[in-house]
Amino acid sequence: MEKQTVAVLGPGSWGTALAQVLNDNGHEVRIWGNIAEQITEINEHHTNKRYFKDIILDEKITAYYDLKETLDGVDAILFVVPTKVTRLVAKQVAQVLDHPVKVMHASKGLEPDTHKRLSMILEEELSPNLRSEVIVVSGPSHAEETIVRDITLITAASKDLEAAKYVQELFSNHYFRLYTNTDVIGVETAGALKNIIAVGAGALHGLGYGDNAKAAIITRGLAEITRLGVKLGASPLTYSGLSGVGDLIVTGTSVHSRNWRAGDALGRGEKLEDIEANMGMVIEGISTTKAAYELAQELGVYMPITQAIYHVIYESLNIKDAIYDIMNNEFKAENEWS
Repeated sequence: MEKQTVAVLGPGSWGTALAQVLNDNGHEVRIWGNIAEQITEINEHHTNKRYFKDIILDEKITAYYDLKETLDGVDAILFVVPTKVTRLVAKQVAQVLDHPVKVMHASKGLEPDTHKRLSMILEEELSPNLRSEVIVVSGPSHAEETIVRDITLITAASKDLEAAKYVQELFSNHYFRLYTNTDVIGVETAGALKNIIAVGAGALHGLGYGDNAKAAIITRGLAEITRLGVKLGASPLTYSGLSGVGDLIVTGTSVHSRNWRAGDALGRGEKLEDIEANMGMVIEGISTTKAAYELAQELGVYMPITQAIYHVIYESLNIKDAIYDIMNNEFKAENEWS
């Protein structure tokens, strides 16, 4: 692939790690953010210590504060901003973008209130004349491991297979490999909803439960994620892939996962507002729980784990009571879909 110029919108942990992957592949990388001190740090010290204390970034990675300047002449834009501001940033991009680009996103969540997937937001806010079909970059990936070039396999999903192949070639190298997929609904719902199950898995750990419980919540969590996704039009096969069970395993079992850590703290009795203040990063699983709970109610999809976590987070139900309720639900067949 010829050298591409890529704007990475969002200098968080994942945006920074993906910027390094692109730079390793010889592309020109521009990171955009709205915190002036962070932009200055990246440009002058080649660090992003809020997320990676010991990592030195290549000096060719340039950070920008002005969005119009960032997007000038770029071939592709990668959105890696929190779900709740994706629409706002997309509106800002629409105001200054003056040429067609490939549009990608690597965030995981559902928009509060509308319950829309992130590709839907980007499709609504960016004119079809200025963008490709949206490509979703998703899968089992901790930024802390990608930034040190640990082996990572993820998915590039788009309704346009050629657009997905472009992203596959853009990112893939000896440590970072992408597989293409055309099931955007499946890949996006899997990436969003697994954060809810990770909060639950962390809570079980914080309460002192062992591996049996961990396996149970991941497996049954995958079942209810798949139920909702299929109801929305996804292929059930997607959930057995990297962006489904793969991402659920990595997020639901690791201390690197902020969603798992949040759940662990809840299980140990900490208050949610204290957890969010101490984390210093967005915990997507918290807001996604509300969106998924409301969506499941609207569509009539059975999601007992999501429902239990919603009651704990938003209605102050005691976690042990929530677990008791799940264990005493009506009996079901394992492959029952309603």
